[in-house]
Amino acid sequence: MNLMNPVQTHSLLSDHDIYLFREGSHGRLYDRFGAQATEKDGQAGFQFAVWAPNAEQVSVVGDFNHWQAGRHALHRRVDGSGIWEGFLAGPALGDGYKFHIRSAGGEQEKADPFARQSEEPPRSASRLCTLDYTWADDDWMAKRRAVNALNAPLSIYEVHLGSWRRVPEEGDRWLSYREIAPQLAAYVQQMGFTHVELLPVMEHPFYGSWGYQTTGYFAPTARYGSPQDFMFLIDTLHQAGIAVILDWVPSHFPADGHGLANFDGTCLYEHEDPRQGFHPDWKSSIFNLGRNEVRGFLMSSALFWLDRYHIDGLRVDAVASMLYLDYGREEGEWIANEHGGRENLESMSFLRSLNEAVYRDHPDVQTMAEESTAWPMVSRPTYMGGLGFGMKWNMGWMNDTLKYFQQPPLFRKYQHDKLTFGVWYAFTENFVLPLSHDEVVHGKGALIGKMPGDEWQQFANLRLLYGLMWTHPGKKLLFMGGELGQRREWQHEESLEWHVLQYPLHHGVQSWVADLNRVYRAQKALHERDFAADGFAWVDCTNWEESVISFLRYGRHRDDAVLVLCNFTPVPRHDYNVGAPRGGQWEEILNSDALDYGGSGMGNGGRVEARPFGAHGHFHSLSLTLPPLAVLVLKPVPEKQLPC
Repeated sequence: MNLMNPVQTHSLLSDHDIYLFREGSHGRLYDRFGAQATEKDGQAGFQFAVWAPNAEQVSVVGDFNHWQAGRHALHRRVDGSGIWEGFLAGPALGDGYKFHIRSAGGEQEKADPFARQSEEPPRSASRLCTLDYTWADDDWMAKRRAVNALNAPLSIYEVHLGSWRRVPEEGDRWLSYREIAPQLAAYVQQMGFTHVELLPVMEHPFYGSWGYQTTGYFAPTARYGSPQDFMFLIDTLHQAGIAVILDWVPSHFPADGHGLANFDGTCLYEHEDPRQGFHPDWKSSIFNLGRNEVRGFLMSSALFWLDRYHIDGLRVDAVASMLYLDYGREEGEWIANEHGGRENLESMSFLRSLNEAVYRDHPDVQTMAEESTAWPMVSRPTYMGGLGFGMKWNMGWMNDTLKYFQQPPLFRKYQHDKLTFGVWYAFTENFVLPLSHDEVVHGKGALIGKMPGDEWQQFANLRLLYGLMWTHPGKKLLFMGGELGQRREWQHEESLEWHVLQYPLHHGVQSWVADLNRVYRAQKALHERDFAADGFAWVDCTNWEESVISFLRYGRHRDDAVLVLCNFTPVPRHDYNVGAPRGGQWEEILNSDALDYGGSGMGNGGRVEARPFGAHGHFHSLSLTLPPLAVLVLKPVPEKQLPC
């Protein structure tokens, strides 16, 4: 090896940093590792640091040295930490670089695990960069605690940046971060969503993985622009009053040659035993969370997006796969924990530490778990024995509800329990109700295609599904395209079917979702007590014969109340009697069968007078017309004050 220009000895790592690194509690490793722009002896350059304890030699290769291995060798720290580091003057911002690692197993070039920018795939080098950016979202950052609060209306629009909207005039290319920013902000404002959730934007080599096979845990994908361009997107959304949630994947990573797998010639980031370190479902490597340095790496990644990119929340992917040692495995394909059980104790410990760190440093954000089992107390504080997440996706509600809606209305009365069962556990966690991308891929078809009946009934069913979701306890999440009622399954290589909005039924669905968001945000009864049992009360959940349910939602004050009725058959119900908690007039504030939404126009003329005849345990009742395959939302009209 040519070592005529070894990198100068220099370090940004203090003894305390090393202590925390070894302990697994350092949450800001991104300020110490990778390539840090700095100065030494009056010379501008970059300080490099990489963890490769089993390497025999590590050098920096890149555009600045014609990718010559060994020319700029790093120095191994003498403290046994396994860190190689050094200072190099000369490289310029934008230069590509990698670490050339020689070990007993051979030689390889690896991208920087802490790189803040990468080359655009399929190229795989890291790029030297800074994260300089002038933010203009001070007002947003000051108020986001209220926007993210558990009693606030959270209506999340899930987005894949590469396929939300494209430019057909230019080869159907995707929009850049800066191009999509004003368009997405304006659209989300128009539709009334409070949050945008982005499918993983962290760098990933395979576009078709939608970002869930991550290699760059500190770099937004270069497909759509630079780190500053991504900051501009977030800044624009914030200035429009829209929160940003990032999908984040700490469960597994791909085995691409330039990535984390076999990083220093050994299984460094992953378990060596395939029964622990290889994921059979996704054919990817599993992080070894029993290794403190790996815990610190992932902890730093999570905090990095909150610290440097002003992100308002993290949705943690595939939590169930982290919690169970036998997830996706047959008997004999997994290793039990020290107590003989299937619970992954190391993952439990990590997730608790992660959530404690996030809420300690950013108490105004939220973490959300995609956890598909009945693991208890996912969204309960760690001091109570929980995992410490702010919220959890309600996969049970999603599965039961979609199975119910796929039934022809004639047979729904035999599946009535699928509508009502979810309320029995609705308040055991802080639930988000998800109709996510997972429900419209891999041959599942679009949501509209799951609905039975002719075209009119399909769209009425879809509006009814959304009406039930927006009035049911829990926060809301809808994947892009669902608000259009598009018929095609989501295609990541193409734009959404925006052209369908020229057709009244599709436009009606979009208008319905916008009005659902408007009413959801305006009515405290629909969001203030989402996670409290006293925010919900059945009026009648037993009318399985007619497939009708009715319930009340309450805000903090009992006067904040709405009454919801859902008719799951195409048969109108005239003179339908339902109990009401108070007399006076009730206003029909939502009706999914309105003409504006593509319905038949059946309803109750805007207002109904409650009669002093008891029903369903209440002293008053309403006689209503229930439109076919529709949801009604009514609220009491406040009594006018008498003149003085």
